[in-house]
Amino acid sequence: MFSRLSEFVRLSLTTTYGRKRAVFFGILMIVSIYLFWGVPLPTKLSSPDIPVSTKLFDRNEKLIYEIFSDRRRTPIKIEEIPSYIKDATIAIEDKDFYKHRGFSFTGILRAAYKITFERKLEGGSTITQQLVKNALLSPERTVRRKIREFFLTMFVEGIYTKDQILEMYLNQIPYGGTAYGIEAASETYFGKAAKDLSLPEAALLAGLPQRPSTYSPFGAHPELAKSRQEEVLKQMVANKYITQEEADKAKNEKLNFASVKPPQAPHFALWIKEQLADKYGEKVVEQGGLRVYTTLDLEIQDIAQQAVATEVAKLKKQEVGNGAAIVTRPATGEILAMVGSKDYFATDEDGKVNVTLAKRQPGSSIKPLNYALAIKDEKITAATALADVPSCFNVAGQPLYCPVNYDGAFHGLVQTRFALGNSYNIPAVRVLALNGIDNFVEFAKQMGLSTLTDPSNYGLSLTLGGGEVRPFDMAQAFGVFANQGITQPLIAVTKVTDWKGNTLEETKLDDVRLTGQRVLTSEVTYIISHILLDNNARTQAFGPTSFLNVKGHPEVSVKTGTTNDRRDNWTIGYTAHAVTVTWVGNNDNKPMSGAVSGVSGASPIWNKIMQAVLDKAETGAYDESEEGHMWPQQPDSVTGANVCNVTGLFPPGGQENPGCSTRFEYFLEGTIPSKTDGGDRADLVLFNDTGQVAGSDALPEQVHTENRPVYFDPLGTTYCLDCPIASASATIRYPLR
Repeated sequence: MFSRLSEFVRLSLTTTYGRKRAVFFGILMIVSIYLFWGVPLPTKLSSPDIPVSTKLFDRNEKLIYEIFSDRRRTPIKIEEIPSYIKDATIAIEDKDFYKHRGFSFTGILRAAYKITFERKLEGGSTITQQLVKNALLSPERTVRRKIREFFLTMFVEGIYTKDQILEMYLNQIPYGGTAYGIEAASETYFGKAAKDLSLPEAALLAGLPQRPSTYSPFGAHPELAKSRQEEVLKQMVANKYITQEEADKAKNEKLNFASVKPPQAPHFALWIKEQLADKYGEKVVEQGGLRVYTTLDLEIQDIAQQAVATEVAKLKKQEVGNGAAIVTRPATGEILAMVGSKDYFATDEDGKVNVTLAKRQPGSSIKPLNYALAIKDEKITAATALADVPSCFNVAGQPLYCPVNYDGAFHGLVQTRFALGNSYNIPAVRVLALNGIDNFVEFAKQMGLSTLTDPSNYGLSLTLGGGEVRPFDMAQAFGVFANQGITQPLIAVTKVTDWKGNTLEETKLDDVRLTGQRVLTSEVTYIISHILLDNNARTQAFGPTSFLNVKGHPEVSVKTGTTNDRRDNWTIGYTAHAVTVTWVGNNDNKPMSGAVSGVSGASPIWNKIMQAVLDKAETGAYDESEEGHMWPQQPDSVTGANVCNVTGLFPPGGQENPGCSTRFEYFLEGTIPSKTDGGDRADLVLFNDTGQVAGSDALPEQVHTENRPVYFDPLGTTYCLDCPIASASATIRYPLR
């Protein structure tokens, strides 16, 4: 066999005819390789790997954002495409589409004339050829590409039915900009799905593929889009798809184009994209056509974004450059709104930074966690009196730490309710000393503050915002109070499918509701929430009519926070319906002016957002079973009792004659004070002239000793009940012994 083959080759190369034949086939092979090497298979047209945009939807299935690499594409079935679109496309692009086998002879003759006499390359441009040209071949205009187009067109016509070709064409042809396919074009130009297009809208879109840039209604010459639409309608009449009357009516109908909107919730969308990429890979996210259903409520998102932008603009003179907000549903952890900056496109504050995920100092907004831990461990009650007097804390190896209050004053003996409500700093530091920094950091992590890690990094200023936290985490932490002690992880995605509807993952909200870890008892959270909704408890610092009061919603618990250097200003409030966290400041940590405080800055933003989300939630919009106000629910084991106004101790007399002015307070079971008021006295060294308690450095001739009624606060500080507040600092060793 091999000898015969060798003889054939020898004869082919030694005879003249054989050599000519070898040269012919050699040239044919070289030309064929040149023409067809690397040509994609026609089956690629129906490949599942064709890039499809990923879409993010809000909780009501409104489109938030579309993710794509360079082309927006959403395939739809031919059955879902209105006849107007198919008829208009065929009429203007290829009237004999259902008659020919891929080529229009009149088109070929026209192309041959152009090439021969005008030296211009032009295609026959049937729908099949356009599909091949745009989906399988490069845009170069060469004879080589035309030959490739010819053969591929024959193969496509042989493999697919006409309806399949038309479907692939309508799903893959460019309609201008990043819009590929009729669905993306319909959304781009008219803000609606292709199935909802009217005849005049369909006619306009059908005219775009020939020259998308020229005929675009958003281009430099929108009048050309109109004339092209009229040409499409004319061809539809000529090919008997519509009547002249229908064409005239469509031609005179005003078109309402979609407005070019900035992307909605860009910080949220890009954060979701990042999570999807980690899970599914970048290529799947940009080209795999995922359909992502999120917890976001675009209505609340828009209100929050507007509130942040408007209020930050008002604070320009106070040197406030940026703001952020996050709104959640505490029981499920759903994120309803995420505003990462005043404007995603702002350049003065680098608006692309998502501050809700950034580390910032929380100021006094972290105090409720400190007080909650102390009440949980029964170190204090809501009635415990704390000495708000000059105080310095002596920590081994560190300089004395002497905190001051925001208003620069000292308020004497202040009970927990009013110390927290008015956000006094000195009592809060005393409570942290009681808790211990190690204990508090561990507790804060359980509450959801993921950025507080090594206790050795912090001092007693931690309760005044000396550590860095994320607004995202603060929403989860305050959600614990709203959830009566359960920390519920925040979620943003409820369902992911592919573009064909196959479910890839799904979270049922009823399955995750209040399934997190219990960190606090409902008794502790009730007392903290009651303090934070008590307008009377904060009136001394914030006044009776501040932005902390939400109109029509007295059930809201709220806490502010401003760092001592005024680099961060927060307001965080909640009910069982919603948690809202707002922040203002500057990305570069530049201080704001002194005019920004707990009742300005973040609180007007918070008030607007909280009003909107509660008004909506109370109609049952998020859960039909949750209509109306949701006040903190008092557990049976939380009891109430009257205590003395000054000391918080039990009144010495009976109900009719208590022996001191009293007020009502709530207590954990078994923690109502057993000690009565007025029993303690001590010999105190007082200044002769002021009557204040003197320090150890006072000269003998300046002081005298008197026996006075006293109160010993939880840290052992002796407080004179009938003396002016001391000017000398009480020194407290930390850790406590």
